[in-house]
Amino acid sequence: MPLGPNQANDWPYNEGSMEEISDQELVRRAKAGQLAAFETLVTRYERHVYSLARRILRHEQDAEDVTQQTFLSALEHLSGFREEASFLTWLLRIATHAALKVLRKRKGLETVSLENATEPTEGYDTVPHPEYIADWRESPESLVQQNEVMRLIEQALAQLDEKHRLVFLLGDVEGLSVSETAESLGISEANVKVRLLRARLQLREQLTRAFGDARRRLLPHQHHQG
Repeated sequence: MPLGPNQANDWPYNEGSMEEISDQELVRRAKAGQLAAFETLVTRYERHVYSLARRILRHEQDAEDVTQQTFLSALEHLSGFREEASFLTWLLRIATHAALKVLRKRKGLETVSLENATEPTEGYDTVPHPEYIADWRESPESLVQQNEVMRLIEQALAQLDEKHRLVFLLGDVEGLSVSETAESLGISEANVKVRLLRARLQLREQLTRAFGDARRRLLPHQHHQG
């Protein structure tokens, strides 16, 4: 049956127009059963999801599996998405939990919630001062945007423990805010801030010889002066 004028104008499957639609509208259409709207969301964010999964798991096939699982889970539970957070935040939270299940399965560990993996304190008083550090020529946030240094950063990230690496990946690599990172991981904003500070300090110490300004180097004995 041919479409009427109004129906034609409202028809959602035009690819060019779909790419310009907001996440909220795409989610609304997807909830109404328009698969093309969800496919647009997949196209829009599959790189984000794969990139995060790849950095957490450091294994291409596992990252591909987690990416597929993430979108299948998102589609299955889309009707329950209350839109209190952004769609990307919700999606990355699903991906994070899926990747953590893979990690713990590898290690033979029981899957536990991220809420239980909290910092011993929500203050900054116990954050250790790096033993060797220099002011960086560029900020960590700008460095992670440069492809030529991502390999070194990812090697350093691999040395971080899981909870600090996840916060750095979501906050400084994927660009989520503190509140969005907290929502994605299911922890408090205070915990996010502490973990992010710890991650940045540890990474700064590990990478200082590659990116540090030797003219402004702070040596260990200088920590106790003043």
